[in-house]
Amino acid sequence: MKLLIRPAPEVAIKSKPVRRQQMRHLRQNIRKILARLDAGIRVEGSWDRVDVEVPQAPGLPGMVIDEVLRIPGISTIQEIGVFPFVSMDDVAEKAVEAFAERIRGKTFAVRVRRHGDQGFRSIDLEREVGGVLMQASSPAGVNLKSPDVEVRIEVRDDSFHIAHRKHRGLGGYPLGSVETVMTLVSGGYDSSVAAYLMMRRGLRNHFLFFNLGGTAHEVGVRQVVHYIWSRYGSSHGAKFISVPFDGVISEIMRTVNHRHWGVVLKRQMLKAASAIAQQNNAVGLVTGDAVAQVSSQTLTNLNVVDRASEEVVLRPLVSMDKESIIRIAREIGTEPYARTMPEYCGVISQKPATRARLHRVEADETLMDASVLLQAIEDREDTPVAKLLETTTTPEDVELVRTPEVDDVIIDVRHPSEGEQSPLTLPSNRIIQIPFYELNQQIEGLSAQTQYLLYCDRGTMSRMHAGHLKAEGHTNIKVYAP
Repeated sequence: MKLLIRPAPEVAIKSKPVRRQQMRHLRQNIRKILARLDAGIRVEGSWDRVDVEVPQAPGLPGMVIDEVLRIPGISTIQEIGVFPFVSMDDVAEKAVEAFAERIRGKTFAVRVRRHGDQGFRSIDLEREVGGVLMQASSPAGVNLKSPDVEVRIEVRDDSFHIAHRKHRGLGGYPLGSVETVMTLVSGGYDSSVAAYLMMRRGLRNHFLFFNLGGTAHEVGVRQVVHYIWSRYGSSHGAKFISVPFDGVISEIMRTVNHRHWGVVLKRQMLKAASAIAQQNNAVGLVTGDAVAQVSSQTLTNLNVVDRASEEVVLRPLVSMDKESIIRIAREIGTEPYARTMPEYCGVISQKPATRARLHRVEADETLMDASVLLQAIEDREDTPVAKLLETTTTPEDVELVRTPEVDDVIIDVRHPSEGEQSPLTLPSNRIIQIPFYELNQQIEGLSAQTQYLLYCDRGTMSRMHAGHLKAEGHTNIKVYAP
């Protein structure tokens, strides 16, 4: 199989040097991601297209298309069948296999392009293929001006191509072709969607998490960050930076007027983010703020908050309502994480200021011990996002089971999309699907007399969750490690 990939329209209208640079980024990103599936996949390209040749292997074409659909900077992906040219009859036969069902009840037109000397005209092959399709299917007829379906065939010397299904790509710019930003993440709907929109725009993301207290929250954030990076940004390395912020919270609550707690907290985060961004060559900060969603996000308060940063603050969700944000989260797969994400609500004012005055907020901040924020920045922990799931935050050891007992129940904790691609089957054991982001909610409803074995492909997610469940007193949880 061959794929013809076209860049997003925004790439196509760039000046020659910029377009050349962005197409180079796009080819490199596609090549890097697809090489993980099969080293034999070839990625070539030109001024306005990227050509991908996929070896014949069971399931490989579907996996390639799934990956390419999630690479920023792509407008369309056209599946193309490549065959040796034998005769016009053989071309027509292959066209029937590809299009007979698709043109049933619809109008169609056959478009042929030739390169080389084949001894016949393009219109001859169009008529031959069109006539065979009319006999083999039940189309509504031929419409050369505006058909419902176009049957595209390209003949090149001793081979020919038939264009099959066309897929809509992610759009935007190729990742890495724009600058690097630091995205503030909390694991909820807003920050994960904001991160996705920035990646789609070609911006490389590092992820900055302010731990306001609690291991469970950080574990959840690590999971959603790894998911969104592996789905949409894995062509480039990224960092997950965790900043312990409980000391800053305590200092705010001890010294700051309670009406300014929310605004000052945001300002302290931006001050820390600005310092960390400069050390990681990030030229902007990204937040999930939307106008008027909460008290700290009025225009007046956002203006006060932004004065704390030396970097530009980007807010891709600024005009969205919550329904739109949740819809995007559902489309990109982060909605289940956000829905079950632990919350920390330790800094909530009784009567928060919705129109804070900058001079009053700055006066409040002078009462704070500045060394507390500096210490939090110093104590941060940097982890490559690719290794996030290899890092467990619990000391609990869990038992690994390679051969389960007949009565053991296997809990498949993978994301539903992973389970669909490679289902787990065992002849003698019951298997239930509980995605890892729902484990904490559903574990109490399981029988305490049954032994449960958590399973995931690499074993990291299952071990991490088994360790946490064991630490919480669930002694009937182990890990299935075949």
